[in-house]
Amino acid sequence: MVPQAKGEERSMKYNRVFIDSIGYELAPVVVSSQELEERLEPTFRALHLPSGQLEGITGIVERRWWDTGYTVSDGATAAARKALAAAPEVPADAIDALIYAGVCREQFEPATACHVAAALGIGPNAAVHDVSNACLGVLNGIVDVANRIELGQCRAGLVVSCETARDINEVSIQRLNERPTMDLFKSSLATLTGGSGAVAVLLTDGSFRSSRRRVVGGVTQAAPQFFRLCRWGIEGLEGLLPSSVRQFASTDSVAVLKHGVSLGLNTWTTFLRKFGWVREQIDKVICHQVGGSHRDTILSTLGISEDKDFSTYPYLGNMGTVSLPMTAALAEERDFLKQGDRVGFLGIGSGLNCLMLGLDW
Repeated sequence: MVPQAKGEERSMKYNRVFIDSIGYELAPVVVSSQELEERLEPTFRALHLPSGQLEGITGIVERRWWDTGYTVSDGATAAARKALAAAPEVPADAIDALIYAGVCREQFEPATACHVAAALGIGPNAAVHDVSNACLGVLNGIVDVANRIELGQCRAGLVVSCETARDINEVSIQRLNERPTMDLFKSSLATLTGGSGAVAVLLTDGSFRSSRRRVVGGVTQAAPQFFRLCRWGIEGLEGLLPSSVRQFASTDSVAVLKHGVSLGLNTWTTFLRKFGWVREQIDKVICHQVGGSHRDTILSTLGISEDKDFSTYPYLGNMGTVSLPMTAALAEERDFLKQGDRVGFLGIGSGLNCLMLGLDW
């Protein structure tokens, strides 16, 4: 075998990997952009911002949050049960790998996947672990399970995730009202688009039943020099004990769009070349759900017509790792994704990282 040269483009190609089902759980609390603006009234007044800015800039009318105290393992478990119910030929004890892929986790350790696996009754021989890679987590989990299936290590695997936007939004609103500056408003804008939801993707080798939604393969590229553009973490509180911390989120939305679209174009070009596809052969695309400006720019840059795209951001916001797979499930429910479609999953996450998957639906 000829070794790959350093920096040579790589791709994943699969022959027997299928998405048997996608289960999802919608968060119950609907939060409109107007409601957020009302809570940000001191900030809007101090900065002389007209009403309607949040919806006008992002295209997001509303998003959903979990009830206070709802855990991410509960959401991921609920979505997983729906995915398994949709594929009764695949019982929980047949799952060979369970991966939790959300940004939001219950604790530093153990892996949140362990909580979900215990709740589902996953067998003792399964691989159970977490994966974290910003908004790409579920797609990375799909690749992990697909590799296991292709290598013969696994017949069925579940990738689950649950994201919650309530707490970081509460912190951001408080911080803005305490210190209303235009720079802080701009860096908090992406946070205010955040929605909550849960998803589970069941992948198999096709041996349980006659399967469709074949995962053809994918391409990944990275631009890690931009790792500071979008951050979510914890920080110490000034003037208090070192142990006093709270969440923070900061996004340079303009730079993320600029460099993210450039990375997306490079990945798209490589994706088409590696699989021998041409743009016109792709029937539908499902993109990561950020907002109106991002959607319009990425579709225009990649030369994809809007009628090939299905979007959920106007009413679900940006649910991080959950957004793309849940959007795909909803697109199928609404007969947008049809059997026989050639579909592109176009994912991008802070880092910056980009992962695109091709599927024969």
